[in-house]
Amino acid sequence: MSTRRLAGLAAAVVLVLAPASALVSGCSSSSGGSGTPAVAPATALPASGSTVDGATFAAALAMKKAVLVDVRTPAEFAAGHIAGATNIDVEAADFATKIGALDKGAAYALYCRSGNRSGVAMQAMLSSGFTHVFHLGGGIGAWQSAGQPVVQ
Repeated sequence: MSTRRLAGLAAAVVLVLAPASALVSGCSSSSGGSGTPAVAPATALPASGSTVDGATFAAALAMKKAVLVDVRTPAEFAAGHIAGATNIDVEAADFATKIGALDKGAAYALYCRSGNRSGVAMQAMLSSGFTHVFHLGGGIGAWQSAGQPVVQ
């Protein structure tokens, strides 16, 4: 084979393998040694009305396009919550008033302890005219099982 042909073949191999290498290296289990597992970058938020797993929820939050809402009690929230969350207790008498003050056109990511209350809150918000709401199936336990941190 000629040198020119070998150089062309080598360039073609690099063009094919470089993107694959980037994909493989992007799937590492840690991010910069912080102790928090890497989250695969999401390209879009989960569908409105959907229940997602811990990894999908983390990827969606990493996009910073959804308002994070913890629908547990204030005591549960104080014991540990996902960083950046706002606490709106779904079982409180003023829940409807509090969600009524929110922007119905914004996207919302909800969670609770096990996924039950956030599912109820999601349905209430969708029934109230919110256009994009999704929640974490399995709640904060699923979040922690996915290796994600909580703050107090």
